Amino acid sequence: MLPIQSYSQAIDYLYSNLPMFQRIGPVAYKKDLTNTLALCEALGNPQHRFKSIHVAGTNGKGSTSHMLSSILQEAGYATGLYTSPHLKDFTERIRINGDPITQAFVIDLINRLHSVIEEVKPSFFEMTVAMAFDYFASQQVEVAVIEVGLGGRLDSTNIINPELSLITNIGWDHMDLLGDTLEKIAGEKAGIIKPKVPVVISERQAGIEEVFKHKAEGEEAVLCFAEDFYHVELKGKDAFDGFTAYWNAEPFLSLDQFPLGGVYQQKNLQGVLMATEVLNEQGFVISKNAIERGLHNVVVNTGLKGRWQKLAEKPLIICDTGHNKDGILLVLKQLAQLNYRQLHIVMGMVKGKDAEAVLALMPKEARYYFCEAKIPRAEQAEILATRAANLGLDGIVIKDVNEALALAKNQAQADDVIFIGGSTFVVAEVNEL
Repeated sequence: MLPIQSYSQAIDYLYSNLPMFQRIGPVAYKKDLTNTLALCEALGNPQHRFKSIHVAGTNGKGSTSHMLSSILQEAGYATGLYTSPHLKDFTERIRINGDPITQAFVIDLINRLHSVIEEVKPSFFEMTVAMAFDYFASQQVEVAVIEVGLGGRLDSTNIINPELSLITNIGWDHMDLLGDTLEKIAGEKAGIIKPKVPVVISERQAGIEEVFKHKAEGEEAVLCFAEDFYHVELKGKDAFDGFTAYWNAEPFLSLDQFPLGGVYQQKNLQGVLMATEVLNEQGFVISKNAIERGLHNVVVNTGLKGRWQKLAEKPLIICDTGHNKDGILLVLKQLAQLNYRQLHIVMGMVKGKDAEAVLALMPKEARYYFCEAKIPRAEQAEILATRAANLGLDGIVIKDVNEALALAKNQAQADDVIFIGGSTFVVAEVNEL
């Protein structure tokens, strides 16, 4: 193969030659760390050349990672951030102080590693993790926030030795890979807990607390549940209206506006605040002012999109990347707090999700526009519509995401609400995002 010359060639190579879970599903999932270790070995083990924070969980780990990164930036640290999947462009996955990885680095790394890639045959995600670690090391970041892709124990990111492990919500997702009980899923997430590395659990959940306690005890890792120390109260119907955080029942921090919406941010914020406290105990210097600025500027500092994001007013248009049963439940609770004449839902899902369980939760009074993202894993809109009809949901099929949204906007009145979701990849295709 001739050296790759352009960014478009590099991205085409990554998509065409490396199996990608987001596009083709479980067949791309590698159940060991061998490939990632081999790639990083070829790069001189960059994962050992910067401090890191590891974030796992079913829901909330993305928002949590972005908030922590923004706070660390405001505290003056050169901060790396690795998240997945991207919404608009591959470079969103790897950032330093909010700036995406350069296209030149993507091209260079593929050329440098080409012979190893051909030999190892890594997945898209394994390659991306190695790229992120090499970029962070080469740019000499002081700390990097690393979001787990899937699970924890066998996730490609789990070759780091972090300063702190943080686990958010545990819910039903990827049961075919992680287990068919919450205890099994929690056990996979707990796989990021390392020897003597402190771990923060964002929320207490009945039935799985012992999973974390047992793992932490075995690793001699100090464990704390954030909600035992921090409590967050929202000032309005969602986080956009601000919040007040309490530490041991004493007022600690108050924001009148917060750029991330969603009631679900309460639990995420508790975990983030606890994490900053633990990091300060580890030798970091993160002031309350840096925390406040970091939370206030999280979208500007990190480029976060798609978390209960308002795209327009009159009609109010909101999108959210929640895509499993627990994530959709949180979204529906949020929608139920809004005042509107009619609710319109532009919806698509991917194969492998429990579509019936999700559709059974959806409000019957809404008008549905069933669509499908342009990826191989997308569930056919016709199949989704048929399943929905069997559950009493009224809708039409408009395959293209933006055409479906255009029709919803055409049919909506100023006091209606349009919601776009069901899949990260549906949200990613929205032109207004």
